[in-house]
Amino acid sequence: MPIIADPWFWGLAIPAVLLTGITKAGFASGAGNSMVPLMSLVIPAPQAAGIALPLLCAMDIASLKAWWGKWSVAQLWIIMPGGLLGVAIGAAIFGFLPDAAVKLMVGAIALIFLARSLWQGRPGRVAPPPATSSRAKGAFWGMMSGLTSTIAHAGGPPLAVYLYPLRLDRAALAATTVVFFGVVNYVKLVPYFLLGQLSLTNILTSLCLLPLVPVGVRMGIWLQGRMSDKVFYRIVYVMLAVSGTKLVYDGMKGLL
Repeated sequence: MPIIADPWFWGLAIPAVLLTGITKAGFASGAGNSMVPLMSLVIPAPQAAGIALPLLCAMDIASLKAWWGKWSVAQLWIIMPGGLLGVAIGAAIFGFLPDAAVKLMVGAIALIFLARSLWQGRPGRVAPPPATSSRAKGAFWGMMSGLTSTIAHAGGPPLAVYLYPLRLDRAALAATTVVFFGVVNYVKLVPYFLLGQLSLTNILTSLCLLPLVPVGVRMGIWLQGRMSDKVFYRIVYVMLAVSGTKLVYDGMKGLL
């Protein structure tokens, strides 16, 4: 069959692509990537990652245009080498992991991201002073980001552990993140192709979802000033909680 015919897949994939496109436009950019966790509820997690990658690459192009020239060159020099190393490690691991293990990792990453976000947003939390730049920390968290990005397109949380405490201005933070994942995602095309994740079925399914990318990005731009980040976060967090819990359960069930 050339494309996925399961209606449950499309019922989850369409809102997942739109939500991710909205965040890629800079609106509620800390909400994370919900595509792989949601798609993995009905198809194998590696296949979900393969379908999502071309869509993320398309979103990266739109995001780069919006944030062109505003990135921190100094921070990119710190985090990018580790990110590329993480891609290589992730590619080596990816080929040996069974679907159940990938589902467990995707679900765990989603739940850890959710728990961290809720903890940092707790009432009464006092923000610490800005952290100082560190090559060692940047290289390590860049590597972890490249690794988790390769396995599940979930590199945002590890990178945020390093970048957010630096308190870069919003434009520099967004642009630096966009450039990092733009490079990482396009590099990932090589191992994904070699691992068979860019199959004809996956590519055709991605192409069917591709028109939603500019729609999601435009929705993100339109929502600026019309919807609070808090409301959007709640929607995404509920979806991540449900999908993450289900994936952890399925992954543990498949491994035990």
